[in-house]
Amino acid sequence: MKTLILAGGSGGLGAALARLAVERGYKPVIGYRGNHERAGKLAAELAAPTVAGDIAEESVRDRLIEAARGAGELYGLAVLSGDPARVPIEKATADDLLASMRVNFAGPVLMARDFVAALGEQDGSIVLTSTMQGVGIFPGSTVYAAPKAALVHAAKILAKQWKVRINVVAPGVNDAGMAEQSVRSGKYDSFLKRKIIPRFGKPEDIARAMLFLLEPDNYVTGQVLTVDGGLSLKM
Repeated sequence: MKTLILAGGSGGLGAALARLAVERGYKPVIGYRGNHERAGKLAAELAAPTVAGDIAEESVRDRLIEAARGAGELYGLAVLSGDPARVPIEKATADDLLASMRVNFAGPVLMARDFVAALGEQDGSIVLTSTMQGVGIFPGSTVYAAPKAALVHAAKILAKQWKVRINVVAPGVNDAGMAEQSVRSGKYDSFLKRKIIPRFGKPEDIARAMLFLLEPDNYVTGQVLTVDGGLSLKM
């Protein structure tokens, strides 16, 4: 059975992807940073191994890869981890910028690098998670969006450099993950009232896009799939 490492895979988006992966015959390995209870419930539901820790740390990346090897055939990686980094650039410190870069760029790229090294000559696929703010221009998003934009560019470089397929999914406003709190507060209701988007995104929207790019017979690499209901086209 092919394994899929889901780094940051215990939240809303990750859980949707994990469930869909199981339906399609994959074995997910769920990585998470701190929410033990949430990860434990998902792991029990899917009979999936879990690994706790920050993927910016080498030991955590090693444990994820070893867990995947122990669960089946090492094959796929989806990195869903991230931090909204909502500090405005006018108030941001160097520590704020570096913290965002660590979580939103360095950790995912290092995870991808180590995964590819572990694959060797085997077939495999990687999906990284950016954001519509990483492909479009949204005022006030510098601290968060700049590392996510760098992630997009890195993925294109690595797709050209590596044999393995590597793509990026850029979600829009979703009723899950980092945007969930903002959606529930009504912050984005104007997008619906002005008919900029037909509805808010769902975790399953992102999961389907990711699994499409992860499938073994996929013929896509070095691309960015923006899943935002057209929002970034109209802003």
